[in-house]
Amino acid sequence: MSDVNEAAFKQPPFAEHLGLRITHMSAEKVTAELPMREELNNRFNIMHGGAIMALADNLGGTATSANLKPGQTTTTIESKTNFFAAIPVGDTAYAECTPLHRGRTTMVWQTRITRADGRLCALVTQTQLVMEKK
Repeated sequence: MSDVNEAAFKQPPFAEHLGLRITHMSAEKVTAELPMREELNNRFNIMHGGAIMALADNLGGTATSANLKPGQTTTTIESKTNFFAAIPVGDTAYAECTPLHRGRTTMVWQTRITRADGRLCALVTQTQLVMEKK
């Protein structure tokens, strides 16, 4: 993993609060798992859309961080989510984040979220702004 900026390995406290676990990290791809538990329920015993979006947002930020040069930082400037299938309580969300564009000032990532049976549950496209630290 020598191609990864070390800052990407430090996850924010919110990621731990959600319960997500990074399972792979490289400059080309970040994957994670998020077990669906009662606290992430939307009242219909399926994962809340906000939890799905938070999972994808964290991965987009992590993937961008993995590609940053020293002295750079990032923030999300746009995110779009399409939902296709539910993730029920007791299942797990599996996320794979890959680049669509890795530019000097912006990076665009696509995160595919599936469940244990392999069904596509959500597709998220996210734009990250690359900034120089002040």
